Amino acid sequence: MADDPDSTHFGYRTVDSDEKAGLVRGVFDSVAANYDLMNDVMSFGIHRLWKRFAIQLAGVRAGQRVLDLASGTGDLADRFADLVGPDGLVLMTDINASMLEVGRDRMIDRGHAGNLAYAQVDAEALPFADDSLDLITIAFGLRNVTDKERALAAMYRALRPGGRALVLEFSKPVNRPLEKLYDLYSFSILPRMGQLIAKDADSYRYLAESIRMHPDQETLKGMMEDAGFERCDVHNLSGGIVAVHRGFKL
Repeated sequence: MADDPDSTHFGYRTVDSDEKAGLVRGVFDSVAANYDLMNDVMSFGIHRLWKRFAIQLAGVRAGQRVLDLASGTGDLADRFADLVGPDGLVLMTDINASMLEVGRDRMIDRGHAGNLAYAQVDAEALPFADDSLDLITIAFGLRNVTDKERALAAMYRALRPGGRALVLEFSKPVNRPLEKLYDLYSFSILPRMGQLIAKDADSYRYLAESIRMHPDQETLKGMMEDAGFERCDVHNLSGGIVAVHRGFKL
């Protein structure tokens, strides 16, 4: 993080903290229409396996209340709505209106109704009562949050005792050869794919930079523990390119 509390990182750039949300919004406004296609192309479809593992790890049961932050087009919310059943509730949220609109249309097309609600929500200021949720997830969204510590604290506050938080995010490869190959792909190939498919190389260059500025596995685990979470664990996927962090409110 930037040393100045009034500044933060937007990729490799240092910007005023109050500017970042708007800059991130611009990125996702640009890519919303092609978001699902680009996810499939840039991960070779493996993002579906990462999300499937996270969903299994979440342990959602019928009747529970689930908050999905940075829900995007709703891959996790879609499955959670099936799992909680008619007596449960899934709150599909995103800070970006364009992404939320795409996700909401997708959920309507899939026939979800009754146990799925939508809201534009800032992860740093959750508008939910204390001790009110069974599970909070954020998939590929925490790295875009300006104040990650504040967001983690807000998640802890809103969870009921016995509840858990799940963070699925890009992380740090566990060995140097993989890291070098991943860097080559991220900075040389990914922006070209973004330009070809989404007509936006800059947003995918930001993606690569934001991943490098995100805390590594042990640092993020420590941040969750500092926020109050207990029994925190880390599950590396694809050699640490992605990791799932889980923590409990006991």
